[in-house]
Amino acid sequence: MKIPFSPPDITQSEIDEVIDTLKSGWITTGPKTKLFEQKLSEYCNTKKTVCLNSATACLEMTLRILGIGKGDEVITTAYTYTATASVVYHIGAKLILVDTMPDSYEINYDDIYNAITENTKAIIPVNIAGVMCDHSKIYQAVDAKRNIFKPSNKIQEAIGRVAVIFDGAHSLGAVRDGKKCGEVGDFTTFSFHAVKNLTTGEGGAVTWNTINGIDDNEIYRQYMLLSLHGQSKDALLKMKAGAWEYDIIAPYYKCNMTDITASIGLAQLKRYDNMLLKRKNIIEIYDNTFRNIDNIEYLKHYSDNMQSSGHLYLTRLLGKSINERNKFIEKMAEFGVATNVHYKPLPMLTAYKNLGFNINNYPNAYNQYQNEVTIPLYSTLTYEQIDYIINCYLKTLCEI
Repeated sequence: MKIPFSPPDITQSEIDEVIDTLKSGWITTGPKTKLFEQKLSEYCNTKKTVCLNSATACLEMTLRILGIGKGDEVITTAYTYTATASVVYHIGAKLILVDTMPDSYEINYDDIYNAITENTKAIIPVNIAGVMCDHSKIYQAVDAKRNIFKPSNKIQEAIGRVAVIFDGAHSLGAVRDGKKCGEVGDFTTFSFHAVKNLTTGEGGAVTWNTINGIDDNEIYRQYMLLSLHGQSKDALLKMKAGAWEYDIIAPYYKCNMTDITASIGLAQLKRYDNMLLKRKNIIEIYDNTFRNIDNIEYLKHYSDNMQSSGHLYLTRLLGKSINERNKFIEKMAEFGVATNVHYKPLPMLTAYKNLGFNINNYPNAYNQYQNEVTIPLYSTLTYEQIDYIINCYLKTLCEI
């Protein structure tokens, strides 16, 4: 049996929606992108959402809207994919990495307070695997440092403290303490990459909470300018009869979403709640298997106050070394089961070593990484495949 790691869940609904778009004659940013933005806002309980060509672009443009740049500091976790941190480098700000909590993939909440300086302008917590961070602890830290916060633009001044930008790439649909992902951060970004729960092939979105004194429509306009070369009219507006005239406000960037990709997202969003239920069902099967095995640890996705989006199923082979973990992955591949590692901490990667980061300063992140194995979890998995994955996992564990 061959089981891929994370294929997309595409049905005739997505195909029909794309065909409809192709036949419409409008394939770049247009009515379906705008409708997708509206539907995402409704889903996240927010007023406005912007869709761009990646979550990375959404994160970077958010930092730019906040006026963050050279001389500023942005905090994030050492345990994440490079996209979370690379955007800080792109805008010229200083990247501050914080370790995880002991025996956890979540950012160390106790260390956030100490990491905040008068130069800190934003923190980017990561909702890894679909599990939302403890937002109350994050806000406690940034609120406690309000007295040293120095705003450098109108939006920062209106927020009045370090901005909280959740990297929700994994967590569309997740809930914590009765709040959906998207409605707890100042800003929240999502990914619709091919391996994500909801995909548009490539793409992303950013949504935000209304900021007192700041017009949501003005924030939306700034995203549009940043994502379309600083052009004062998008293609949809320019196509109106006699409306060719436009201006370039500033020499900005090109990272808009197209109607072709948005149409896939519209079809996916209609099915999304059922897709999440299937993921939850698979997680429960995995949990019931691994619960009583002493040398396996797995990420908890659900509790009384938390509902994950079930994006990734992270396990740890307790007591095993990196070499043993890698051997485990190779043996699983021999059985035809694709597995992965989420993630290699940033300070272990060449780019971040060259920026001066040392993994020795992030012992908790290293401890999580060294024996982590992520097994397949997606809404098209069959029960036969799930049984096969479990049997291969347990057999391989006995052999290494």
